[in-house]
Amino acid sequence: MAHVDPRAAPAADFAERSALALENAFLRRAVRFTVDRLRNGKQASAEAHGDFEALRERGRAIRAHTIAHLDRYLDQFVDNLEAAGGVAHFAADAAEAAELCASIAQGCGAKLAVKSKSMVSEEIELNQRLEKAGVAAVETDLGEWIVQLAGEAPAHIILPCIHKSRGEIRALFERHGNTTLDEATATLAGYARRTLRARFLEADLGFSGCNFAVADTGAIAMFTNEGNGRLVTTLPRVHVVLMGMERIVPSLAELAVMAELLPRSATGQKLTTYLNLIAGPRRTGELDGPRELHVVIVDNGRSAQLSDPRFREILHCIRCGACLNVCPVYRQVGGHAYGSVYPGPIGAVLGPLFHPERELSNELSQASSLCGACTDACPVKIPIHEMLVSLRERDAARRPRAERLALEFAANVLSSPESYERAGRALRFLQRATIGDGSRMTWLGRRVPFAGAWLSTRRLPAPPARSFRELWPALEREAALGNPPG
Repeated sequence: MAHVDPRAAPAADFAERSALALENAFLRRAVRFTVDRLRNGKQASAEAHGDFEALRERGRAIRAHTIAHLDRYLDQFVDNLEAAGGVAHFAADAAEAAELCASIAQGCGAKLAVKSKSMVSEEIELNQRLEKAGVAAVETDLGEWIVQLAGEAPAHIILPCIHKSRGEIRALFERHGNTTLDEATATLAGYARRTLRARFLEADLGFSGCNFAVADTGAIAMFTNEGNGRLVTTLPRVHVVLMGMERIVPSLAELAVMAELLPRSATGQKLTTYLNLIAGPRRTGELDGPRELHVVIVDNGRSAQLSDPRFREILHCIRCGACLNVCPVYRQVGGHAYGSVYPGPIGAVLGPLFHPERELSNELSQASSLCGACTDACPVKIPIHEMLVSLRERDAARRPRAERLALEFAANVLSSPESYERAGRALRFLQRATIGDGSRMTWLGRRVPFAGAWLSTRRLPAPPARSFRELWPALEREAALGNPPG
């Protein structure tokens, strides 16, 4: 199956991609409906828990401790994995990880690979590399399969195809199967089930992700709501796990905390439908399971994050998607506008860190209101909005000289009360001259640099005759006389 690079965006930058998304009325309705449902589900599940804040704090402490001792826990995990018959591979970057996977596929003579949901496989562009090696890769998570048929990237970490209508899915399936279908859920699900079942039985190789690796047992934990995860990891004769090197917990006790925290934060469930623990390949006398188990442990910039105190806590992320569901930017433009594998607030940090060579850091860190809703929603309390500020600071030196000078001028104005007051008076005068009564721009306003673009999606109120600072002395006098306003 041909695979279209999901990062090949039709528009050059975030502004253009978001403008295209804003023109798609269905996308905006679908994203808003879905993230509201997920957010409300999380809130209800958190309230039902009774002390969700204590659970969050426990999760934060587990992730902080694990990341602080990551080398020790990785060594312990690898020792226990290999003792159980598995094979560990370390990949320094995305290219090496994809090459390792292609080498394993060629070594076992694979022609068809089935895949369970894995964001790391998107991160390393695995499908493209397998295609070059002559191996067809088929996504088997229903949402992932739909976006693969469409040649697109996932639009959400948890629900990849929230941007697709039932009619679009029906058209994709009809084109794929050269058949005619109706739009009933049972019909569409039945077509997917029949088609993918045959792929499970034919596949030589299975790829899966890893929610958490358990250091003291060498086991891989997978949280899924579809049965495809178990089929991918048991039917093919070779199973390859793709694991970000930070996705580890010390023991089953810590995994139990994550098993409660992750689903409540992601979908509002108390528990996921399936929690799979994979501890090595098939043993003598066992009837199912792969003959070989390989775990590809991927760095791809994570070591740099670990060594940078500004971004170290991003390694605490458990990939729940909660930050997407509260972000006022994401809910308007959806995931594809970000142009990175990981959309939303978490992607605005991870994209630039994983791909510093791409022009993502400046545009994505700027595409945020810095409201802090993502930090409040994060189950392990990652200060995402502070990291976005750090990215803006890091990229300041690369901005055009004129922009740097303008920012330095603004900083000087904002640091002085007298300068701030004088600038306020000047800006109110300029606003009256360019925007008029606040409903539309004047002839002069349309010629002010940047004003036209900025105001194309905004309506400002008409400026008052006197500012609050100018009114304040009179308000103080009225309050002193016992006649406060209002």
